[in-house]
Amino acid sequence: RKEKNPSFDNPNTDIGFCGRILVGLSLIFLLITLPISIWMCIVIVKEYQRAIIFRLGRLLSGGAKGPGLFFVLPCTDSFINVDMRTVTFNIPPQEVLTRDSVAVCVDALVYYRVQNPTLAVANVSNADAATQLLAQTTLRNVLSNKNLAEILSDCEHIAHFMQVTLDNATDDWGIKVERVEIKDVKLPPQLLRAMASEAEATREARAKVIAAEGEMSASRALKEASLVIAESPSALQLRYLQTLNTIAEEKNSTIILALPLEIFLGLMPARQAA
Repeated sequence: RKEKNPSFDNPNTDIGFCGRILVGLSLIFLLITLPISIWMCIVIVKEYQRAIIFRLGRLLSGGAKGPGLFFVLPCTDSFINVDMRTVTFNIPPQEVLTRDSVAVCVDALVYYRVQNPTLAVANVSNADAATQLLAQTTLRNVLSNKNLAEILSDCEHIAHFMQVTLDNATDDWGIKVERVEIKDVKLPPQLLRAMASEAEATREARAKVIAAEGEMSASRALKEASLVIAESPSALQLRYLQTLNTIAEEKNSTIILALPLEIFLGLMPARQAA
């Protein structure tokens, strides 16, 4: 973190000789117009607010006041209320060209709060606007140095890097960036179709490989089964009867005539002799 400006942590409260005279006149005016003027001096600050008091244009010592009740002098003192609650800012969609020349549209959320109200008033004219503009610029700068694959798969790391960068940059403004979240990454329709086609082709290729491996395993199993059947001639006849039983369970009208294999074995020598 950068060092804070010491002049705002320990402000010079010396208002000079003329300033003392004006403060004295203000006190005299307050005493003369009592009790009416007392209502002009009472200031109430809510629990989530802090008041920065300026006396003749200079910061009062002691830092921010509040919450609760405090007094100011009429004519010489002025104050600014600072909201200390967490602010949620939705970064508008930013069109970014990634490092691999792909145009994407990204939006994000930033959560920040005022940590030092004195710095938030004295160092920047509008701390909220400055933080929001810096968040938009930081988002574009960070994403322009990333590939599309990194943006889609590493959103959490990108959000954390943005949070650290913004927190360091806004420290002199008294702002604490608590959290950054990547809300959405929108891709061009043409790129979406191309990615869908690529994914479909990859799935089809994987399915073909799986089917080929299944056929290879089935052929090996059939080879082992044929070796077992070859060792016992009766096993082939049992397999034949089992097949007939399976077909008969389907209740179809097909008529199957089962012939013993010995008939064909008897005809084969006669055919060879002819």
